[in-house]
Amino acid sequence: MKSDYVVQVEGLKKYFPLRDGLFGQQTGELRAVDDVSFAIRKGTIFGLVGESGSGKTTVGRTLLGLYDKTAGRVLFEGQDLHQLKPAALQALRPELQLVFQDPYSSLNPRIRVGDAIGEAMLAHKRCTREELREKVLAVMKICGLAAQHYNRFPHEFSGGQRQRIGIARALILQPKFIVADEPISALDVSIQAQIINLFSDLRDEHGVTFLFISHDLGVVEHLCDDVAVMYLGQLVETASRDTLFRQPLHPYTQALLAAVPTLDPDAEPVAMMQGDIPDPANPPAGCRFSSRCPHAISRCRREAPLLRAVGNAEHRVACHLV
Repeated sequence: MKSDYVVQVEGLKKYFPLRDGLFGQQTGELRAVDDVSFAIRKGTIFGLVGESGSGKTTVGRTLLGLYDKTAGRVLFEGQDLHQLKPAALQALRPELQLVFQDPYSSLNPRIRVGDAIGEAMLAHKRCTREELREKVLAVMKICGLAAQHYNRFPHEFSGGQRQRIGIARALILQPKFIVADEPISALDVSIQAQIINLFSDLRDEHGVTFLFISHDLGVVEHLCDDVAVMYLGQLVETASRDTLFRQPLHPYTQALLAAVPTLDPDAEPVAMMQGDIPDPANPPAGCRFSSRCPHAISRCRREAPLLRAVGNAEHRVACHLV
């Protein structure tokens, strides 16, 4: 039976060694991603949200194999990516693409835009050099770029146009799955709307599946189908978009939503977080949010909660108080 999930992440861990001293001895480890599991349905946009330093980007890069995992599995259409032989993984690479956060540094300033978009096609032998221009122009049109942009250099474009170039570069290989790592955080608000609409069109018209990494809950609510909330390397809540925004259960999720500006004068106040995110190299015992949670009890400080289903199988929460 064929799975409805394009990507399945099971118990993913990524620890970075901490070194010190003259000879660089390992003195500890930074648990950037610590036992994370989720699944992304085909043709949907899965939002991964949390504060800076929560491990969102590390999840995306480890998932794609840009970082070696410490433990766990990543399945793409049922295949364990980290168990594939180099030749098989190289053949699968066009199916998995990344859109970078910074549209300014992700493009080589010395390479014309048309060549930058099309170079992966030649590298993976997806077309001949004679066929390349036509294919590049086709994907540029999808991404809202004009034919006259083909021979221009990156410095001739605005931030929004550069991000469209980055998306075109990922899309030209006709991937099934794209990790979009904070793709609009460096853009003006008016340009953000254009990129969000482009992602929606790619999902609805071309069936592309996304992992959308963001800290902007307003964008996530508008764009994503399912959402996972991450804190200090672990997931604290996962649900469908409608369920999460209608009924957030974890105190961290509630605090994130409370921080989103609202014009509703009748909105009920929610207890806010206290202090800053702890050092991921030395996380608190028990629940990692306990040091900032206004509702924490003694059990929270000694026993780590499990991510468990609440109400229905799709809504999972890691909190002793729920």
